[in-house]
Amino acid sequence: MKRLAILDDYQNIALSLADWASLGPELAIDVLHEPLRGIEAAAARLKDYEVLVAMRERTPFRRALLERLPKLELLVTTGMRNASIDVKAAVERGVRVCGTSMLPHPTAELTLGLILSLARHIPFEHQGMREGAWQRTLGISLNGRRLGVVGLGKLGTEVARLCQALHMEVVAWSPNLTAERAAKAGARLVEKEALFSSADIVTIHMVLSERSRGVVDAAALSAMKKSAYLVNTSRGPLVDTKALIAALTERRIAGAAIDVYDEEPLPAEHPLRKLDNVVLTPHLGYVTEDNYRVAYGEALDDVKAWLAGKPVRVLQPS
Repeated sequence: MKRLAILDDYQNIALSLADWASLGPELAIDVLHEPLRGIEAAAARLKDYEVLVAMRERTPFRRALLERLPKLELLVTTGMRNASIDVKAAVERGVRVCGTSMLPHPTAELTLGLILSLARHIPFEHQGMREGAWQRTLGISLNGRRLGVVGLGKLGTEVARLCQALHMEVVAWSPNLTAERAAKAGARLVEKEALFSSADIVTIHMVLSERSRGVVDAAALSAMKKSAYLVNTSRGPLVDTKALIAALTERRIAGAAIDVYDEEPLPAEHPLRKLDNVVLTPHLGYVTEDNYRVAYGEALDDVKAWLAGKPVRVLQPS
């Protein structure tokens, strides 16, 4: 009998969101709830599985780990793109890699929630109410403010449209963005420096690659207005974290809302947790019941199709 492991089910919900029992006796299923820290721990825990189902980038599958998983035959990732999987190394080892759909709107909705949380100091005032306080802050209206969108793909476009409903002006930049594509999303194309220097809210929605890593660097942060806010619901390494912490600590920007981090889960003693001008969420962008039903449902379909000898949604090396 082959063995399947569903990885990083932090909330212990995977088995309830898809009919895994429908696989029958062909596969023995284990669910792992705790993060696997490092290659040694991951290799020791996963070496006896033929099938692995990964939730996004929670467990990286680089070549060094794949080479220590001798039984692995199928690796399923939620989403159709996963920068933490070395697909080329997997294919070279005869491992099939398959993906799933994911809904675009949950992350956009969270982004809007984080923008509102920053503008009106919602988490801070919520905590104050629990402590007996009353009206400790002065917020800003979003109506008429400028939103700067870094990366105007599906998610960036969805965020732009949500914020346009609040009557925000939207400008956008990315290396390959054209004025025509920006206009279709209701945005105006500007240069990178102009975006960071003029926006009241900067929100990041780029795909992580070697080219985009650190796209929000010290220079970009230094260009921002002292009253401006940064929001990142995309990927942690898109932002130079040390430069961001310095800008927040020195009050060179008003604050930031962050859902994604260089290391996840974020260590308990990380400096970001100690700042009073940040709103932090634990990578909740895609974490909704309806999104998980799509992801786990299609992951199950991927396994069934592979067992039948007709794999679907196969990922190829880039």
